[in-house]
Amino acid sequence: MRYRELEAAIRQLVADADDDRLRAFGAETVNRLVASEQLDDVRVEDELDDDAVAAFTIARENVLTASASELRAQLTRVDDGVVSDGDMDPELLIALSALEHWTTYLETGRREELYELALRSVEQVDFQVSADLDDFLAKPEMAAEFERIERLLAA
Repeated sequence: MRYRELEAAIRQLVADADDDRLRAFGAETVNRLVASEQLDDVRVEDELDDDAVAAFTIARENVLTASASELRAQLTRVDDGVVSDGDMDPELLIALSALEHWTTYLETGRREELYELALRSVEQVDFQVSADLDDFLAKPEMAAEFERIERLLAA
């Protein structure tokens, strides 16, 4: 499956999923991305000031229980405290992007945010295993991630 085909398949899964499946998918996916063990190896203090590190930690720890407004407040603190100059660690960038998409989904209910969250999840796996663009699901890790997405979203 080419990358564009993967994107189209995920877009269709998100479009066809009922609200309960969408929310469960979103919660599991954002939690997986912000709790990623790879984040433990990131020197977050090189990317964010002390207040932003604290806010990111709070958001990570409370991603499934915090309200949209609570998450937005933490994301604002993070955004205000970015000290890297445009070259942020990919694992941190994926986690922050996942938090943004989840928070916006909670605020608006827009399915597009969960489509984007699914793509961040695919990107995280791609970052770890470097998938082939001509056969994106050739690597077992990438195939497993697509199967996870499909399982959570398909009726």
